[in-house]
Amino acid sequence: MLMTIGRLAELTGVPASAIRYWERHGLLPAPERQGGQRRYPPDAAERIVLLRKCQQAGLTLAEISEFQQEQPRREAMIRTKVAEIEQRMIDLDHAHQILSHALKCSRADIVGCPNFQAQMATWRQ
Repeated sequence: MLMTIGRLAELTGVPASAIRYWERHGLLPAPERQGGQRRYPPDAAERIVLLRKCQQAGLTLAEISEFQQEQPRREAMIRTKVAEIEQRMIDLDHAHQILSHALKCSRADIVGCPNFQAQMATWRQ
């Protein structure tokens, strides 16, 4: 069953203006029109969820566009992005360890804490 842009916006929590923007830039396929109104298939909602998740993961609109290309063309971008995300995960884990230690450590400056110094030494390996 086809739906209007308003219904699609309601289902996905994405403003209609963003949906139209993504269409203009080729990130969403052009919908069919009935009586001059856009009509979207149910899988348009899934594509929008994917677009939002890609944006939340830090992909730019250009990268999202590349992601939607044929397999050989998108592989290099995906490999680069996976490496960036893996590095961010490591950085976030270190930040989590620092903050968790700071909550438990009785020292005014955790840098002088031997336990914290031992933890930092493992990050350099």
